[in-house]
Amino acid sequence: MNMSSIGDLARTMMFQNRSTELRNEIASLTDELATGRVADVSAHLNGEFSHLADIEHSLERLDSFSTATAEAGLFASTMQRSLENLDKRTGDLAHSLTTIGSFGQDINRTQASAQAQSELGAMIGSLNQSVAGRSLFAGVATDQVPLGSADTLLQEARTAIAGSTTADDVITAARNWFNDPAGFESVIYQGSNQSLAPLSVGKNDEVSLTLRADNPAIREVLLNTTLAALASDGAVGLNDAEQTELFKRTGAGLTKAKDDIIGLRADVGHAEARIDQAEARNSATKSSLEFARNNLIGADPFEVTTRLQSVQLQLQSLYTVTARTSSLNLVNFLR
Repeated sequence: MNMSSIGDLARTMMFQNRSTELRNEIASLTDELATGRVADVSAHLNGEFSHLADIEHSLERLDSFSTATAEAGLFASTMQRSLENLDKRTGDLAHSLTTIGSFGQDINRTQASAQAQSELGAMIGSLNQSVAGRSLFAGVATDQVPLGSADTLLQEARTAIAGSTTADDVITAARNWFNDPAGFESVIYQGSNQSLAPLSVGKNDEVSLTLRADNPAIREVLLNTTLAALASDGAVGLNDAEQTELFKRTGAGLTKAKDDIIGLRADVGHAEARIDQAEARNSATKSSLEFARNNLIGADPFEVTTRLQSVQLQLQSLYTVTARTSSLNLVNFLR
C-alpha cells in the first residue's frame, strides 16, 4: 500500500490556499456589486485620499444642513399655521363687531363679548404652540410658554380700565397698560425680549424667524379682542351707547391689525421660500458631490459582474480538479 507523498500534501495545501483566495475575491466582488464601491479604496486611489476626504467632509456638512432645513421648515410652517389661525379669527371677530352698531340690542352685545372671549382664548392658544418642545413665539426662551392665560389677561385688563366710563377712556387705559413694561410685558408676555438667532440652512444661507408674541401687531389684536370681551362686562359698567362705541372701535382696530398680521404672514412666507430654496440648493450640491465621489471610488457594475463570473468559474474549476485528484489518490491508496 502506497503512502501519500510530500508532493500530494503540497498540492492539497496549494488547492486549499487557492480556494481561500478565490472565495475571498468572490466575497469582495459581491460586496462591490452590492455597495457600488470598490472594496480596496486605498489601492484604487493609490493612497491619495485628500480629494475624497474633502468630498466626504462636504457631504457631512450637507447632512447637517439637511437636518437644519427640515427643522427650520417645520418651525416656519407651524408658525405660519398659527398666524393663519390668528388672521382668520381676527377677521371673523372684526366682522361681528362692526355689525353691532347696526342692531344695538343687548343680546347682540352680549354675544359679541362672548365671541371675543372665546376667540381670545383660541388666539392665545395658537400663539402658545410649540414644535418639538420649542415655543414658536417666545424668542430665545423656547422653553417658556410666551403668553399667560386669557383669564389672566381679562382680569388684569379689567383692573387697568376700572373707573373708565367712556369708550375713549377704556381704550386709553387699556393701551397704557399694554404698553407699560410693568403691564402686559411683565404680566402676560412670558417669553424673552431677545429674538431667535438666524438659522443656518446652507453654506452661505441664513433664515430669520424673529417674530415674537409681543410683536406690536399681535399685541394690537390681543388689545382689541380683550376690550371687546370686556365691553359688556357688568364690572366695567359702560352704558349701552358706550358699549356699542367700544365694539365699533375695537372692530375697526381689529380690521387694521388684520392687515398687519397679513404682513407678518408674508414675512414668514418669505422665510419659508428661502428655506425651500436652500433645501433645493443643498440637494443639488449633494447630488453633484455624490457623483464626484462615485467617480473616485465607484465600482463599474458591468466590470465587477464580469470579474465575479470569471472568479466563480475559476473556483468551480478548482473544485473539479481537486475532486478528480482526490479520487485518483484514493484509487492509488486502495491498491
